Amino acid sequence: MTGNTILSQATTPRIDTPEGVAWHLEALISFAPHLAPMLQSVGTVLPRVNPKGFAGMAKVICGQQLSVASAAAIWGRYEALDGGLEPETYLTLSEEEVRATGFSRGKFLALRAVAEAIAAGELDLGHIDGLPAEEAIARLVALKGIGPWTAEVYLLFCAGHPDIFPAGDLALLKAAHHGLGLDARPSIKEMIDIARDFSPHRSAAALLFWRYFAALKNRDSSLL
Repeated sequence: MTGNTILSQATTPRIDTPEGVAWHLEALISFAPHLAPMLQSVGTVLPRVNPKGFAGMAKVICGQQLSVASAAAIWGRYEALDGGLEPETYLTLSEEEVRATGFSRGKFLALRAVAEAIAAGELDLGHIDGLPAEEAIARLVALKGIGPWTAEVYLLFCAGHPDIFPAGDLALLKAAHHGLGLDARPSIKEMIDIARDFSPHRSAAALLFWRYFAALKNRDSSLL
């Protein structure tokens, strides 16, 4: 798919392909040109794609408050757990089986709440994926154990939602501090306000900020 193909589509592209990311970044920079230096400094920004649906939510919950390496190790064990990737079979697993992979009790219960809601017909992740950002987030955080970061990261990485910015993510806050030339690291509330100006392309902005943070960390970790 080419950029011209995307430009001709009636619907806004998701953020789960390189072409989709490029389309949104071009649109974003057109009305937020102060982000252009960040983009120029990092080059190509690629999507980050996780499984959709229940399996994707499991992976996001797995990664809560963990380093990338720790989350990957635990996810590798959990992914190999028979029945862990479908809501109906997850409900047949004991807490001991799930926690043996490295999940905490809180994560076990959060994922169980998701599985129960899906099994009861109260939650349709496929439907939520297509809702406007604030409505989609509100539907997900209504589930016990699902906070804003989990909801936002699921919608961005698993659903490819084009207008999500996880303002509570520390890397994004650090990237904003340096990339936007702010006097101090913004608070979450301040970051939400800043990111609101990037709508309807907040996901592309988030991917840009993460990529910028990685480049910044590689250049001079003392800045962070």
